[in-house]
Amino acid sequence: MARFTDSITIQVRAGKGGAGCVSFNREKYVPKGGPDGGDGGKGGDVYFEASNSYYNLSHFFKDRLYRAENGAPGMGRNRHGGDGNDFVVKVPPGTEVYNAETGELLFDLTSEGERVLLARGGIGGKGNAFFKSSTMQTPRFAQPGMPGEELRVTLNLKLLADVGLVGLPNAGKSTLLAKITNAKPKIADYPFTTLIPNLGVVQRDDGTSYKIADIPGIIEGAHRGLGLGLSFLRHIERVRVILYLIDVTLDDPSYNLELLRSELKTYNDTMMDKPYFILLTKADLCGEEDAAKKAELFGDDAVLSVSSESGYNIERLVGILDQLLGYERVP
Repeated sequence: MARFTDSITIQVRAGKGGAGCVSFNREKYVPKGGPDGGDGGKGGDVYFEASNSYYNLSHFFKDRLYRAENGAPGMGRNRHGGDGNDFVVKVPPGTEVYNAETGELLFDLTSEGERVLLARGGIGGKGNAFFKSSTMQTPRFAQPGMPGEELRVTLNLKLLADVGLVGLPNAGKSTLLAKITNAKPKIADYPFTTLIPNLGVVQRDDGTSYKIADIPGIIEGAHRGLGLGLSFLRHIERVRVILYLIDVTLDDPSYNLELLRSELKTYNDTMMDKPYFILLTKADLCGEEDAAKKAELFGDDAVLSVSSESGYNIERLVGILDQLLGYERVP
């Protein structure tokens, strides 16, 4: 299984400025020419840029120090050193950048191509030609280049999706995701099949699309770090709509709904303000009629029994999602 990483700490270092040059013009017939030492070049900057080429932060495991190029030193004949090349750190959209020492949120990169300056390169030192004056005709010194900014940062990824699937382990989230999107998650009939978040895209007839995230199964106490929940609860924070998936064959499905809501609320109570819909999954295992009756027991209009295996109510669910996301009303 590919490594999935949604939090990592790295070091970034901007380039050092090049040193100024100490030099004197020594052309033929000019044995005692004046100072002609050039300035050093500026050190490269370090930028962060959001790129859809990356899905998570696992590409940072190989290296933990990212640095821009140093500026080149100045040279004689008033030649200035070249500036160091900038370094661009690519991260997936949805990445938050924190100061690892203070915990301060520095940037939140949410859009493809969004670029921010994180560490500024040092300025180059002045060559001795800069210091020539009427009172100092032959300065024999130059400035060193200034060091670039250096910073330890912690990167936290929160997946950007329109719809989040929330449910207990083995509630049928991965099966539903595969049914209505282009995703191909691992599917099996045992808890915690999904060990990493999966993203799928629903392509609509009008050419628009939206993303659905399958979050690893939540268990009671997930907000305290039990099970897999704490690692991935952050990925539900940015979604626009929550789908609660509950196995219709359970003895008390309403209890499971309260458990899921309680975990989300304890982690971040603003989650309760998001539009939601309740799906009773695996309707084919107990019969569509019985599943529909169980849905009525919730006393909530936002409940639907579905079966990803038989396709029962899947088209209706897609219409409901269109409505919740503001695309169109359900026919």
